[in-house]
Amino acid sequence: MDEGRARDGISRRDALRWMILGGAGLAFADRVPVFAQAAATPAPAAKARAVIQIWMWGGPPHTDTFDPKPNAGYDYTGPLNQVLDTNVPGIQIGQLLPQLAQQADKYSIIRSMTHGINGHETAAYIVQTGRPPGGRLVYPALGAVVSKFMGYDGGYTGLVPPYVVLTQPQGRFDEAGFLGPRYKPFATGGDPNARRFVVEGVVSANISDERQAGRRELLHSLDTLRQAMPEHPEAAKLATVEEKAYDMILGDAGKLFDLSTEDPELRQRYGRNTFGQSCLMARRLVGAGVPFVTINYAGWDTHKQHFETMRWKLPQMDAGMATLLQDLADHELLDSTIVWWSGEFGRTPRVAWEAPWNGGRHHFGQCFSAVVAGGGFKGGQVVGASDATGEHVVERPVYPIDLLGSICELLGIGPEGPMPNPRGQELMVMAPSDEATPSAGRLTEIM
Repeated sequence: MDEGRARDGISRRDALRWMILGGAGLAFADRVPVFAQAAATPAPAAKARAVIQIWMWGGPPHTDTFDPKPNAGYDYTGPLNQVLDTNVPGIQIGQLLPQLAQQADKYSIIRSMTHGINGHETAAYIVQTGRPPGGRLVYPALGAVVSKFMGYDGGYTGLVPPYVVLTQPQGRFDEAGFLGPRYKPFATGGDPNARRFVVEGVVSANISDERQAGRRELLHSLDTLRQAMPEHPEAAKLATVEEKAYDMILGDAGKLFDLSTEDPELRQRYGRNTFGQSCLMARRLVGAGVPFVTINYAGWDTHKQHFETMRWKLPQMDAGMATLLQDLADHELLDSTIVWWSGEFGRTPRVAWEAPWNGGRHHFGQCFSAVVAGGGFKGGQVVGASDATGEHVVERPVYPIDLLGSICELLGIGPEGPMPNPRGQELMVMAPSDEATPSAGRLTEIM
């Protein structure tokens, strides 16, 4: 029921420092530990260059979205007892997702996700890291892993950090884990649906570009020390840093966050709301080469007023996600961009009609759904199955490590390859399967 999120993101000053220095691979250099390097392991050939993670914070209801059970009875369906045929024969989804029904040829549905954990923090940790919670090491989320291998350490030179979250930190666990602050996501803050998208450390709500330029001129006029020693190595470094900072704010890089340049009709199709415009912003970011973008889409912890919430949240999700898939395809980005839709778990298929819930759904990690598209994943497929009420996996269980390992493989990051860590332990990118970390194998049927 707790919708609070930890505000443990980086400060405005650190954010700007990250963006200034990131292209040169210097961000947070003074705080990065020395990692022991394990033996090199050949990486698989990459099919994808980027990931857009649609993180359904709170846990979306699988039976109201991608695994409907219209015949389960009112105690399970509530008023949402209809289904929609999709543009792929034999695949049906929830009645409030008509636009996604027409995009089903672009995505695959995993209806047998499972981990059995019903707590937000622990479930989020295992879904995003593939590791069981409670160990001595805090492992990095997939976004941080991608930031490590495909970001600064992989030759990334963009001014925008390689791991971006729209718009608030996911919180409740440290996304970078033992990799450290250099690989934390840059949380933009602001609202991309606002008249001016106020991006943390980049755009100020009350300062125009003209005023920023004037401030820069004033800074130059007052900086007599640098004027006196323009050839000094430290002065040259400061000049480089300043140039990159102002390019981020006033140059082409800064314009990346300006959605006013987009076709108003396209913006309307995405939906003039925070989620819809975040989807559009995510497309712009991956188009600019950012390898990992998370849309932190909160509001799905519906213990109460579940169906009232679904009546407006699902159409919003439908428009934004469906338009994103089509827009990526139109920009020839879908083949190289993985879209991953999931929350930390699903919601209880049986509705809690009793007081005080009065028609809610609770946390449910036994069986839930995920959706993947693009970047080497096939479209128009269904993986696994749940039972007649959506409460148990009955066919092809998929554990978080199976999904994350599959995404890594498509990105060209070897799941069995070495993961640098501060203790110099021999760790793999994805944990080996064992009793604590069950696995049923990679998603080869849709890769």
